[in-house]
Amino acid sequence: MTLTPLHFLIVCPLIFIAGFIDSIAGGGGLISLPAYLISGLPVHTCIATNKLSSSMGTVISTGRYVRAGYVDLRLSVFCVAAALVGASLGANLALMIDDTLFRMLMLVILPLTAFYVLRKKDLFAGSQRDDLPFARLAALASVIAFVLGMYDGFYGPGTGTFLILLLTRFAHMDVQHANGTTKVINLTSNLASLAVYLVNGQVLLPLGLAAGAFSILGNYLGSRCFTKKGAVIARPVIQLVLAVFFARTVLEMCGVL
Repeated sequence: MTLTPLHFLIVCPLIFIAGFIDSIAGGGGLISLPAYLISGLPVHTCIATNKLSSSMGTVISTGRYVRAGYVDLRLSVFCVAAALVGASLGANLALMIDDTLFRMLMLVILPLTAFYVLRKKDLFAGSQRDDLPFARLAALASVIAFVLGMYDGFYGPGTGTFLILLLTRFAHMDVQHANGTTKVINLTSNLASLAVYLVNGQVLLPLGLAAGAFSILGNYLGSRCFTKKGAVIARPVIQLVLAVFFARTVLEMCGVL
């Protein structure tokens, strides 16, 4: 597929905003995938290229959690293995779905995901660490990594939020260690699904690499400009981007665009 300057002009600024928003309030995935879709690219190409730019940003944030000591390397081995399998299955399943049908699914899935992620910003408040026997912890975390890895490979937005929710609620991890484990799982699922999409020729490397650089810049600046009112900033931006995506998709399906 031939890329035009317009693709870069639409995608890169929105990916920068997604990185900025994600670093201060979370939910950046609800902007990054629609950013590609708004540019008019095919659905599978959007998901695939988004995996490339997302992976670049996730590498940075994962390293930050590792250095902070919030990643259990022994537990991560099990999570990585489970996420690899799940994400590969999810990506291959996504490739089997027709482009038009996928767009119709996203008209339902994206708003529902946004509603769930944004409805309550203190979703993880008060969670406390409750150490489980390692075998049980590894089993629970592996199941969560497999299921959410499959979801991330298939679709993606909201994966980080869902992972933290499940790890704190069912694996009884505190928020910091749940965040660290989430980054490891998310990075693994991004890279595994990216590999599947690369093999199937769905990734637009120039656009993905450029957008990835904007994502890193947005995350960096957002982390330096952190504010407790991050959610107040994030909600209207995410809602606006989703509204534009929804309108464009409906117009395309009606043959107007």
